[in-house]
Amino acid sequence: MPRRKALIIGINYFGSKHQLNGCINDAMNIRNFLIQDRGFSPAPHDMVLLTDEPQNRGTPFFPTGANIMAAFHWLVTGNNPGDSVWLSYSGHGGQVKDPDGDRDSGLDDTICPVDFESQGQIDSDTLHRAIVSPMIREARLTVLFDCCHSGSAIELPYVYRPNSQGEVNLIDNVKQGINLAEGAMNLLRGGFSSKKIQDAKVLIGGAKTFFAGLQHRPEQPVNQDGLGEENFIEPWKQEGKDVWMFSGCADHQTSADTTIAGASTGAMSHVFLQTMRANPRQSYIQVLQNTRVALANKYKQIPQLSVGGLYNLNQPVAF
Repeated sequence: MPRRKALIIGINYFGSKHQLNGCINDAMNIRNFLIQDRGFSPAPHDMVLLTDEPQNRGTPFFPTGANIMAAFHWLVTGNNPGDSVWLSYSGHGGQVKDPDGDRDSGLDDTICPVDFESQGQIDSDTLHRAIVSPMIREARLTVLFDCCHSGSAIELPYVYRPNSQGEVNLIDNVKQGINLAEGAMNLLRGGFSSKKIQDAKVLIGGAKTFFAGLQHRPEQPVNQDGLGEENFIEPWKQEGKDVWMFSGCADHQTSADTTIAGASTGAMSHVFLQTMRANPRQSYIQVLQNTRVALANKYKQIPQLSVGGLYNLNQPVAF
């Protein structure tokens, strides 16, 4: 029988000037979701949880850089064909100087272990070599990173764009569609007139056009209508790993730490779980679009979908 494994990391950086409030809650919420909604086993040999809660200090479950790297090794080795592997990280993300010269920004994305101030951050090249490269092609890895500067955090070779050149910013369409729909409602407040109704129809029609433009067109080749190639000096495209990553924001953006229903949480983690629970059979593109729409009204961050190969983005999310 195919096996399911999960590594869940949440770091609040207690007592430091970098303290966050919602990352451990994210980890616990994801753990519950995987067990209750996706059938993962909570047994220690199937699921590992790293948090900086005081009781974990001095144990392998305290998220130091060394412990995180050891947990990555456990997660991605010893897998068999058909296995489903999950990785999530909620904490600080950063950027460091790109040593390869293959990033337009000149920076590589990073994650920040609890001891990053003394031991350093873990950069995207290291993350790819530790997480993606050891995976067998016949097992699927699903990744959720809720941190700043996370779009290319594990350097997957393809990223979803509305067209192959990335000429249209999808989230701008979402926001513009929302604004047009809101404009129509505002216009009709305070009384109706034939001119108001006509103007509202124009606004609503424009909103429908924008939202219709979000649909991924399956009749076109996927690499011409969605998956744009990233440029890395390493031969990541040749690995062909079955890896799918949802990240909380683009490389240049920050990811929100917020409060929902009185509990601290990461905005992306909350919206992702909410989206998946609303319809567990959504495609990868639908999950991305729905998380983007849910975040668009309150936050500037733009969730991303990166992929290890040229796969069908309209297949249901599977993990």
